[in-house]
Amino acid sequence: MDERIVDANLVVALDALLAEHSVTRAAQRLRTSPAAMSRTLSRLRRLLDDPLLVRAGQRMVPTPRADALRDEAAAVVRRCGALLAPDVAVDPATLRRTFTVQAADILAAALGPGLLEVTGTEAPGVSLRFRSEEVEGGPALRDGRTDLEVGSLDRLDPEIHSEPLATLRMTAGVRAGHSLTMGEVTPARFASAHHISVSRRGRFTGPIDVALAEQNLHRRVVTVLPSHVAAMAVAARTDLVCLIPTPSEGGSRGPFAALASDFGLHLIEIPLSLPAVVIGMAWHPRHDADGGHEWMRSAVRRVLQVPATAGPCPPSPVASTSEDDAAPVRKCELGAIRPAGHAR
Repeated sequence: MDERIVDANLVVALDALLAEHSVTRAAQRLRTSPAAMSRTLSRLRRLLDDPLLVRAGQRMVPTPRADALRDEAAAVVRRCGALLAPDVAVDPATLRRTFTVQAADILAAALGPGLLEVTGTEAPGVSLRFRSEEVEGGPALRDGRTDLEVGSLDRLDPEIHSEPLATLRMTAGVRAGHSLTMGEVTPARFASAHHISVSRRGRFTGPIDVALAEQNLHRRVVTVLPSHVAAMAVAARTDLVCLIPTPSEGGSRGPFAALASDFGLHLIEIPLSLPAVVIGMAWHPRHDADGGHEWMRSAVRRVLQVPATAGPCPPSPVASTSEDDAAPVRKCELGAIRPAGHAR
């Protein structure tokens, strides 16, 4: 075998010898024995066809070739050290990167302003590309087309990492002055209103219809739309009722309620027992130690006001929120959000 094939240990030894001008001191510097360092010097002399260090009285002095190599050898060692060093913490202010986030339209509309405010303040070099849930269930995370999925997804590749973000409940959204804004909203009154269903497949029914049927009630769905935001826009200008997710427990109603407010919608409690919708985020493990991606995940948590200590998505299933889903879904699978009563 050609002895000149790159051996990083030889470069490190050459740097030490040329810096110390002494086999003994170079050995001490590299925590090896003088005999081993002497053998390494002999090997370097053969490879470079130059004595490198020669005796001058009681000391060793470098040859002209050694002097010419000294700075380059030191630079190579520094570059190797930087190459093999753990990644340092990322300063978001220095990031120049585009993150692709897959999310349903209501999530993109609700989270977008907050995320853009965070990136504009902390990471002005970061751009966001939102993708719709049309690639849901595909290998977008695995093949790198998507950096982060946010929402409620039926299927994830086995190696994908995920984290719960929020548990949501469904509320009704109606225009100002709607009859449901006055007086007690009973299941019968709720069912008697005209409703909007959201489904990419054109389905009219969902889990909310199951809950109504348990009380011998039936609602009238007068239109099916493929977009949650479109449903909110229509509800704002008609007497139709749409569904809007809000946090399941106390506190601020969050960015979804802010989005409803932008449309001038009033939120009304639904007098039915409906399955929770758990949203979270998912990413490929290649990004676990990626400082920039870690910062992006932190930004999503902060916009949704969730702690960074959330664990992995729990494996226990809950009732599906989509009539198109035949199999139970995990409680925190991610992607397109499908509120109760909305068919996929």
